Amino acid sequence: MKSTVETLSPTRVRLAIEVPFVELEPSLRKAYREIAQQVTVPGFRKGKVPSAVIDQRVGRGAVLNEAVQEAIPENIVAAVREHEVKTLGRPEVEITEFGDGEPLKFTAEIDVRPEITLPDLSTVEVTVDELQIGDNEIDSQVEALRERFATLKTVERAAQDDDYVQIDMKATVDGEEVPGGSATNISHEVGSKQLLPGLDEVLVGLSAGDETSFSTQLVGGDFAGRDADVAVTVRTVKEKQLPALDDDFAQLASEFDTLDELREDLRKRVTQAKQVEQIYAARDKALKQVVEAADVPAPEGVVKEEVEHRKQAMADQLERIGASYEEYLAAEEKTEEQIDTELTDAATEGVKIQLVLDTLADAEDVQVSDDEFGHEIMHRAQRAGMQPQQYYDQLVRSGAAGAVFGDVRRGKALTLVMERVKITDSAGKAISLDQVREVTEHNH
Repeated sequence: MKSTVETLSPTRVRLAIEVPFVELEPSLRKAYREIAQQVTVPGFRKGKVPSAVIDQRVGRGAVLNEAVQEAIPENIVAAVREHEVKTLGRPEVEITEFGDGEPLKFTAEIDVRPEITLPDLSTVEVTVDELQIGDNEIDSQVEALRERFATLKTVERAAQDDDYVQIDMKATVDGEEVPGGSATNISHEVGSKQLLPGLDEVLVGLSAGDETSFSTQLVGGDFAGRDADVAVTVRTVKEKQLPALDDDFAQLASEFDTLDELREDLRKRVTQAKQVEQIYAARDKALKQVVEAADVPAPEGVVKEEVEHRKQAMADQLERIGASYEEYLAAEEKTEEQIDTELTDAATEGVKIQLVLDTLADAEDVQVSDDEFGHEIMHRAQRAGMQPQQYYDQLVRSGAAGAVFGDVRRGKALTLVMERVKITDSAGKAISLDQVREVTEHNH
């Protein structure tokens, strides 16, 4: 095999590869063997069909084609090794010349890792918002906890907002009952807008035993878009009662004896959550600065693959919740072009950050131990609800184990970035490294 490499841009090369026909022989023999396993020819045992008969039955062209499809990836790998090209993503292949008995000539365009000069990380400075926690934030946490321990008490009065009512409902269109439009004894919070439009307005002022009806437009089913008459009967009205804010409540809602201890614990939790946000903000700012300082070019092919990957993930997510892409666009109030631009921008930034972290990991000779890799596999298996071994086997089969290994290595490189850059808050207070380490480890 002969090959040459041509640089198309800082992130893309074209390999021109020529393979003498004699070097295709092993692939050709393998192609005959595989086709012999697949075809049934009377008078010959499976797998024992002679080449001449396969040429006659299947055609020599089909065999050559199969041999070439196998030879191309192997020769690309050899050429990449020979020219020490650091490839990214999948190659785009074009066969330029090939005939029976003739050399195979093809080109492979492939994205490569650009040469990146990283700035001295200790010169990178980022400022994040100062940590401020107001009493009102703790109050709202306490209120949320009170809501969770609220009780419902039946009252002999008309329903108001925030009450809970037990109701029966029956929807009809022109006197015909709507399939699935009837429900008995369902609990509903008045004012929550959880059920049909118009329902909450008519419930206010109704007492147990009262009946009424209202009109609403149906959004799904056979009668979608049509007005339905909905008859409502109130069975009971219940008032939500919140527990008193005292030490008894603290003992009911937590492991603490006093309300002061509970508030102090909530303050600690809110502080931790805000510290995590602070570090994430610092991380994003630091990476943005490093990417800009290093003037990182983004490989087009890799960005395109990443955009496709993100689009697919979005489509899967929408399918899971039963929404269409059109509904999503309407909800976001965006056009398809805007979403494409956003995805491309995000993917470009993501790819640049990966390149920076890979370059740093190489420069610092970052290693990933078996323990660290195993820990990540366990973590991901847990999230996917699978056994670690089963998850790992699946990764190996799909060829994605290397990508996970790369993620772990980049995570370690990110920790290096965060340890070296200077982080201060807007009040000029330095953010401590222990806090950084705690949060970056929490992230990976």
